[in-house]
Amino acid sequence: MSVASTFGGPAVAAPEKVELGAAVRRAWEAVRAPVAAFGATVVVFGLFMAIIGRNPLAVYGQMFKGSFGTWFSFQNTLLRAAPFMLTALATALPGRLGLVVLGGEGAMVLGGLVAAIAGLVAKNHGHGPLTVAAWMLIAGSVTGGLWIALAGALRAYRGVNETIATLLLNYIAMALLNHFVEGPLRDPASLNKPSTTPIGDENMIGNFPGLDVHWGIAWGVGACLLGWFLMNRTLFGFSARMIGGNVRAALLNGLPVARLIVIVTFLAGVCAGLAGSIEVAAIHGTANASLITGYGYTGVLVAFIARQNPLAVIPVSIIIGGISASGGLLQRGFDLPDATVNVLQGILFIAILLSETLNARTGVKRKKAVPSASAPSGNTAVTT
Repeated sequence: MSVASTFGGPAVAAPEKVELGAAVRRAWEAVRAPVAAFGATVVVFGLFMAIIGRNPLAVYGQMFKGSFGTWFSFQNTLLRAAPFMLTALATALPGRLGLVVLGGEGAMVLGGLVAAIAGLVAKNHGHGPLTVAAWMLIAGSVTGGLWIALAGALRAYRGVNETIATLLLNYIAMALLNHFVEGPLRDPASLNKPSTTPIGDENMIGNFPGLDVHWGIAWGVGACLLGWFLMNRTLFGFSARMIGGNVRAALLNGLPVARLIVIVTFLAGVCAGLAGSIEVAAIHGTANASLITGYGYTGVLVAFIARQNPLAVIPVSIIIGGISASGGLLQRGFDLPDATVNVLQGILFIAILLSETLNARTGVKRKKAVPSASAPSGNTAVTT
């Protein structure tokens, strides 16, 4: 189909070409800020390596080898990516409502603690491995959901800033973990590292057949897919995005804003609590200080890079997981601290914040520069 002016004016682009061009433009705008942030991070971190006397190209080559270069390293990357996916959803889902939730770490820690307790109770009642694992995952997920939903309720009904509330709840969750594993729930056999009583190897979640990757990666990918479907293909997700766009408009249209905030924060906490449950059920077998890993804070970085898109959380988590997995090789190959990768992640976090700010300012200037559309002069005819 072509559209031409009957008075010899310029032809109007076909609708198919316009839609394709708009789709490409939207896709580029979606990835522009993360791509710019990654590029800036590569340059800045490379300069940092050169200043301290390391070859940046050799460092990056070793990082690739330690994250994706071998089958063993790739499996290690997937192991680290699994909790990143789940804790990232703890920030990404509320982000669609315009909320900045940073409580993934606390929900993960508390979810892991309660999962360990639930596993012991189920084990002592004579339940089999599948039942024990199910109780652990359910108990940890619900606990994490209630923990973040508490901050959502404070935001919805009392106007308490959710960012500050979730940060404080993180410290409370860590204090509760330390109190219980060092006190009432401590296993007498755990001497140097206070822990709860182990759930037993027979009750732990196994790996994929033939792989050294546990089933947590499947839970992470599945949660991201469900989160994307919920937020982009359902009426509930449309309502949530409407609240994120304009709360006043949502209220005027009769949406239950407070209830939706509590529900979404609960779902966010469920994901982080599930991450803690899987850490206990698949890796540690008990609750101890090893649950305080910083995965919740790394999940915030993943969510921001993914621009709160649950689907984009999957590849971003794998990339960040690869960066984390390469820390050991950098330590052995270049005599660098294992925390060097944390420096890289910190630079990346600053870069993504700056790129988002510049991207928003550029968008505002572009909207101001574009004149309002006016009706074309002359009559137009549509011919097939």
